[in-house]
Amino acid sequence: MNSFAWTVVDSDIGPLLLAATDEGLVSVVFHARAGVRDRALGRLAARLGREPVEDATGSGLLAEPIRELAEYFAGRRKEFGLPLDWSLTSGFNRQVLRELADGVPYGTVVGYGDLADRVGLPGAAQAVGAAMGSNPLPLVVPCHRVVESDGGLGGFGGGLETKRKLLALEGVLPQPLF
Repeated sequence: MNSFAWTVVDSDIGPLLLAATDEGLVSVVFHARAGVRDRALGRLAARLGREPVEDATGSGLLAEPIRELAEYFAGRRKEFGLPLDWSLTSGFNRQVLRELADGVPYGTVVGYGDLADRVGLPGAAQAVGAAMGSNPLPLVVPCHRVVESDGGLGGFGGGLETKRKLLALEGVLPQPLF
């Protein structure tokens, strides 16, 4: 296949760009209005070496990701069962992201340092933070569940308000008042 499928879906945290290859979901991009969407598609095309093909109906490779994300936002899904294409990450970052996906369930959080310990690199909390920042599959690979050891939220590519909303959805934080 010389292309990848993409679409933009509405969610409780704004428009999300979803992209998939035959191998699985390859990218989730927050705040996917026109400019962000176009830049993300350009980067994905360059990194994957494939042309983007819009799946406007969400009936092809993206049907299952769309369904599972809708169930997640409706509070009916606590873990994703999607095939993932890990081709946009490698090495340490992939190791950390796989541990996050497999070892930090819905409704829980983990510290950057704790995640570094889990992958056998104690003291690599900053490197874990960089891995979170490079996560091509946020939400599905739940980097919003990684927090600072002192209880601070830490950073988040989708913005701290988005991180708060996701943690509130999962019952980790109280629901925002507005």
